[in-house]
Amino acid sequence: MALKEINYKKQSFRLSYEMYNPNAKVGILILHGWGSNKEIMKQAFGDKFPNHRQTYLDLPGFGGSSNNMVLTTEDYAYIVRLFIKAVGLRPMVIMGHSFGGKVATLLNPSYLVLLSSAGIVTKKPWSVKVKIATFKFLKPLGMKKIRELFVAPDAQGMSHEMYETFKNVVDEDFEYSFNNYKKRALLFWGKEDTATPLYTGEKIASLIEDSAFYPLDGDHFFFLQHATWIAKKIIDEIEGQK
Repeated sequence: MALKEINYKKQSFRLSYEMYNPNAKVGILILHGWGSNKEIMKQAFGDKFPNHRQTYLDLPGFGGSSNNMVLTTEDYAYIVRLFIKAVGLRPMVIMGHSFGGKVATLLNPSYLVLLSSAGIVTKKPWSVKVKIATFKFLKPLGMKKIRELFVAPDAQGMSHEMYETFKNVVDEDFEYSFNNYKKRALLFWGKEDTATPLYTGEKIASLIEDSAFYPLDGDHFFFLQHATWIAKKIIDEIEGQK
């Protein structure tokens, strides 16, 4: 593991990352989802790209990377862009899971790989709507326990800055950004995914003109069981063996 200090908007970010095969010519940057870290991505893909330089990054506020300010998805993309420049990566491929998929899209790589990416607004279940309405009603009372009861599971235990960041990014409509991506995209999706349902992947695929869509068995973390197959598809693409 290595640390790189990045300065952005008068704030210092210590970013934790790990690189495999640093002397390989073709680079792949791999970004995790919200509430996760680089370890789960390493677990899936660490030994799947033996001839490629892989960089696994903890996004600010996750894993070993620091964050003391409220961020947007655009902020995350800018910070990662600064990281890429500082480390000298020049990745041909950027892969992102869930929230990391939105960040990867904004980075505009030659090859974009989305694993059950967030970015399509979905209808909230009725139970969630009730919780939100109740929380808003009780919020002025300043009851800490109410927040603990009604905050989304993905946001529990967060600092104030990360909770406000979560609210910034959780329900973003990224259709314009997907449609604005004009290079090659590979989309892999879990058929049983409930966090980012299959139809959202189909929607993203329809928005990106030069894309291929691969639905696979599994839930939001389907890639853990299909990493070998996914890696082969990516390698075939970048080596011109579609």
